[in-house]
Formats: sequence, C-alpha cells, structure tokens
Amino acid sequence: MNDMVILGIETSCDDTGVALVQGGRRILANVVQSQVAVHREFGGVVPEVASRKHIANIGVVLEECMERSGLGLNEVDVIAVTNRPGLIGALLVGVSFAKGLAYALGKPLLAINHLEGHIYANFLEHEGIEFPLVCLIVSGGHTSLVYMRNHGVMEVMGQTRDDAAGEAFDKISRFLGLGYPGGPAIEKAARLGREGVYQLPRAYLEKDGFEFSFSGLKTATMNLWNRLKKSGQEVDVNHLAAEFQAAVVDVLVEKTIAAARHRGVRTVLLAGGVAANTRLRERMSEGCREIGLNLFYPSIALCTDNAAMIAACAAYRWGLDSPAPLQLNAYPGL
Repeated sequence: MNDMVILGIETSCDDTGVALVQGGRRILANVVQSQVAVHREFGGVVPEVASRKHIANIGVVLEECMERSGLGLNEVDVIAVTNRPGLIGALLVGVSFAKGLAYALGKPLLAINHLEGHIYANFLEHEGIEFPLVCLIVSGGHTSLVYMRNHGVMEVMGQTRDDAAGEAFDKISRFLGLGYPGGPAIEKAARLGREGVYQLPRAYLEKDGFEFSFSGLKTATMNLWNRLKKSGQEVDVNHLAAEFQAAVVDVLVEKTIAAARHRGVRTVLLAGGVAANTRLRERMSEGCREIGLNLFYPSIALCTDNAAMIAACAAYRWGLDSPAPLQLNAYPGL
C-alpha cells in the first residue's frame, strides 16, 4: 500500500462526511456533520431535507477537514466519493461537489460503493485481516452477507428481502415511542429489560439460505403489543425491546456463522451502523469464539456513515478501477 493521500466524500444519507486518509490506513482527519437532530422530529430521514442540509454543510465540512489535517488541497492525490447506493438527492450533492473539486484541482476521481466502504472501516483499524472472509454489513438501509476472496473480489451471498435490520429497529422504536434513531434507543431500553419475558419469532427463512427478512418480526411485535393492550395487560417496553433486539441479533449471528462455515473461511467482519450494537458484538464474538473464527469490527465512530471508510476503500481499489469520468452519476440502488 503506497502513501497516497485520498480525500473521501460521503453523503449517501443524512451524514455529511469528508476525510483524508494516507496509505489506506492512516486517518489524517475525519469530519462528520450529523443531521440526527434535524430529522428526529420527523421520526426518520426526510430525503429533501437531507439533500438541502448536505448543500449547506459540505463546504464547511471540507474546510474543517483540511484545517484538522494541516494539509492543503494541492497535497491530495485522489478524490473518492460515494456514488451508490443511497438517497439520490443526497448522493448527487456529494458527487457533484467531488466532480467540481476533481476538475478544479486536476486530480483523479474514484467512485465508491457505500457498502464496500463500510467493509473497509475494518481495514482502517485492524491489521492481520486474512482472506478469504465473510462480512455482515448491517445498517439502516441494508443487511447483506458478503464473501470476499480478496480486495475487489466479492460476492453477495444473501441480503434482506424487505426491511433492513436498522430499518426494523427504527420502525419498532417509533412504534414503542422510544425515539429516533431506533438502534441506540432500542439498545438503551433493552439494557433495562430482559429477553424471553415476551416471545417473538426468529425469521430464519429457508434452511441453509443466507437471506434475511425482518418485516414479519416487525409485524409480530406490533401484533403482540396490540393483543396485550386489548386484553388489558400492561406491556413492559423494556422487556419487549430486549426480546425484539434478541430476535434480530439471533438471526444475524446464526446466518453469518453458517455462511462462514459454508465458505470454509476463518475470518468474519462486522460492518455498518448496526454493527455498533453491543448485543450483536457480544453474541457474534461468542459464536465465533466457539468455532475458532477470527472476528473484527470497527470502533463505534467508524460503524456509522463516514468518509474515512470511503477513502480507505479507494486506496485498495486504486489500480483495480479506472478513474471515473467527470460525467460520473449517482445511483440509488446497488
């Protein structure tokens, strides 16, 4: 890995991120402007609002990133930007900004897949990650199991058929009145509750399959709440949150370990916003330890959307991909 300095730009959802990474591993600066406070009153991300906030924030975030790094823009070697998947308006802000910057500075531009970026948050912090490996990418918009033979060589083994895990957390948190974002709210309530007080299903789908489905669990949770309320019983929100979290985590862990066994790998990665969930980390660590798998996951700050992971991914893709043209577009899907 060379010592090139890559400027990463990330605007796929509601976090405006700009980062500088050297050699694919050394973070020189990583600045994220969150919009959580803005979207909290709506109970979720409003795409039009997110896009407008990105426009207002991105120049300021770039300036702060450069100031923290102590570098000048002329010292940047490559500009990398998320161009898929995500909210199309939000993506267009980052892509347009990156293209303008690349043109003005005469620097090459790389287009990065947001989900692949999440995987590379692990490579920023951990040495000794060995291929082949299986990675569980789990966030508000995506839940996927990916098999990687090497850098740039990967295969999606399975993904969600409906709600992503993080999306299910958000919806149930809103239903239970716990607030937004749902992942941290559910986890906080679950610490005060106990698994097993209420019974919720685990959606494993087909035997030996690696796809996910959380919409049925979401419906079962709402039905249980309504049924208990209708019968005049008090529902303990903390116990219900603990059982819901366990129902999600159990499926994520079992399918990930099954995928690792199926491929015969010794390395498992966690990535994405839901990878910050303490219960998921604990259960995945237990499961991997039992059968001798090496587990890696990023620090909390690098689980959520950030531009350092985009820059790191670009460092490993340099030489595999041709520089993107200035006609580069954004795409909401994979």
